[in-house]
Amino acid sequence: MIAIERVSHRYRSASTAALDTITLDVGRGSLFGLLGPNGAGKTTLISLIAGLIAPQQGHIKADGQALADFRRTHPNAIALVPQDYAFYPMLTVAENLAFFAGVQGLDRRQQQARSREAIRFARLESVDRQLAGELSGGLRRRLNLAIGLLGDPTLLLLDEPTVGVDPQSRHFLLDAIRDLRNSGKTVIYTSHYMDEVEAICDRIAIIDHGRVLAAGTLAEVLGAAEPQLQLRLDHDLPQALLERWQAAHTVTTPGTNCVCLTPVPVAALPQILHDLAAHGLTPLALNHGQQNLEQVFMHLTRRSLRD
Repeated sequence: MIAIERVSHRYRSASTAALDTITLDVGRGSLFGLLGPNGAGKTTLISLIAGLIAPQQGHIKADGQALADFRRTHPNAIALVPQDYAFYPMLTVAENLAFFAGVQGLDRRQQQARSREAIRFARLESVDRQLAGELSGGLRRRLNLAIGLLGDPTLLLLDEPTVGVDPQSRHFLLDAIRDLRNSGKTVIYTSHYMDEVEAICDRIAIIDHGRVLAAGTLAEVLGAAEPQLQLRLDHDLPQALLERWQAAHTVTTPGTNCVCLTPVPVAALPQILHDLAAHGLTPLALNHGQQNLEQVFMHLTRRSLRD
């Protein structure tokens, strides 16, 4: 569906590139998770695919066509549902849908049919005459999604679609997004919620500083990560043992009684336990195995999420 080939983009006032020779493939009918800290380049990449800005280097193709040509011949095929609310608060739900259906060039019959379908899909029947500005956070997110579906797009770009919603609305939105994929639509999904991405996405890419750090299926991304050992000890880690372990492992949170070592194959566990006993340390908790997506994300980006 979307082929991104060595795409770079630098904003005029920036000292570094927002995107630096990124290459990614998003298959038709897939639910593709795009992850990265704030400032990693996600919004720039989404803006490029949406046609809001043009790549300065490289190429983006949709179904084998240059993206600009594809958008000319299929003007409603790509829809962006932004993180910000993209509707008029002084209009009702129905009025917003009618307005945006008209903006997309639909005739009156199509406007009415697509608006009804969008209301049904997002379950907005009970609030269709209510002012959009009076809706709860979850209903506002559902209206955002409904507006994005009016043109019956084949590719939907969802930017943080569950921010600020209650748990029930969040689960509804995730189920709705799965349904879109199951109906044949291609979805690119950005989120800071790793559990959401693990739950619904077929493929994942983690980017930072405008570069791809990892890409593939969830199993591939997690499988590429090295096994780690997390320890909670009865005393702080002594300097002598820290220095010994640093020769073979990456050691994080040193100087505390919680320690993480990477990589730690199973064969290394007996020696680590022997080292602890030799220094009079007792493990109060021990967890060894493959990292989850959040742990892989933190390891690859080498930082917590940025504001």
